[in-house]
Amino acid sequence: MDLLSANDQPGAYPPSYYAARATPLPRFPAAAGAISCDVCVIGGGFTGLSAAWHLAKRGYDVVLVEASRVGFGASGRNGGQVGMGQRRAQDELEAMVGEGPARALWDLSLQSVDLVKSLASKPEIHADFHAGIAHAFHRSRYSEHEARYIDFLQAAYNYSHISFLNREKMCDYVKSPLYHGGSLDQGAGHIDPLELALGLARLAVQSGARIFEGTKVTRIEKTTPARVTTNAAEITASHVLLACNGYLGGLEPKVSARVMPINNYIAATRPMAPAEQDALIKDNIAVADSKFVVNYFRFSDDHRLLFGGTESYGYRFPVDIAAKVRRPMEQVFPQLKGIEITHAWGGTLAITMTRMPHFERVAGNILSCSGYSGHGLAMGTLAGQIAADAIAGHAERFDLMASVPTPRFPGGATLRWPLLVLAMLWYGLRDRL
Repeated sequence: MDLLSANDQPGAYPPSYYAARATPLPRFPAAAGAISCDVCVIGGGFTGLSAAWHLAKRGYDVVLVEASRVGFGASGRNGGQVGMGQRRAQDELEAMVGEGPARALWDLSLQSVDLVKSLASKPEIHADFHAGIAHAFHRSRYSEHEARYIDFLQAAYNYSHISFLNREKMCDYVKSPLYHGGSLDQGAGHIDPLELALGLARLAVQSGARIFEGTKVTRIEKTTPARVTTNAAEITASHVLLACNGYLGGLEPKVSARVMPINNYIAATRPMAPAEQDALIKDNIAVADSKFVVNYFRFSDDHRLLFGGTESYGYRFPVDIAAKVRRPMEQVFPQLKGIEITHAWGGTLAITMTRMPHFERVAGNILSCSGYSGHGLAMGTLAGQIAADAIAGHAERFDLMASVPTPRFPGGATLRWPLLVLAMLWYGLRDRL
């Protein structure tokens, strides 16, 4: 199944709140004929656009090809949460890769959030960064572990921006009967993701990168230089960066064996008065909860609740996405029962077995960065900078990320999805019990 066209109109943004309000870019042309460049970037999301910008600033001749529109995929559809840390907790990473590499991975996460904050201050990025993400527990038994973990971050990593919330404090921030406590990270935050992606495209073009939309790559020849075949062009490039994430398909089997696409869904309510917003979430923070099928939500700048979550057991989007998302939204906030939903959309992200990103040197001159597992806004943007450094001959950060184990999914491409569905059914049942 071609996920680029399975659920979306080719060449068009989804019916999302973000797309409805974004400051649009003129459509870039499709690539045609023979093209040569220093670097061909495949994929116009956070990673690809960030890489194109950082490489063009260095003086490289960069061609970025996007099968649909820049910011079309998960980069322009996600919950907008700019999370601190990696997708796995630091104590888990220390057990996985050792204390030294785990600390270096923590430093990368700090750099990723700083990069997004600095981008938000640029006039090309038509979006503000808002501080604060709460991690809300739907089980009281999680609180003791979270309190210990916060102490660990504060003592071992000198991270003072995170604090523990007991049930009373959590209810003060998030007016929901569902949560028993959690934490608040003021170093993290949220931003409009599509505006961030479009702003990165503006920066890349201003720096000299060439962007082509409606240009689907069909084959990569791992030669020196590499040859990238599209639906209407032949691109010769000294280096290639694969930045396709959930839309990679079969373009590079070595990566797709370790990176699997999944779908998720978001709905936007009608605008609320500021008092209505404060009666649901205090201080305009974002929230993600502890369920396996995570609920995540925040308010837009015009006071709409943007609520994401719900499981999906097929690659086709549900017929009525709004109804699908409404159920968990009204479980979290019963006071919103029957509220008008103005936009509802789905998107395709990519996960790995370890939930850590998968960085790989596919060939000597071909790199790949993907598999952000729902934690890709900041890390995906930094990944573009890291890939640009590696292409320029400074691969220390790329090699660190590539050293993190990301095993193949059991059963290969044929069985990985059915196995995930079984896992989601089991953990989804645990969430509800």
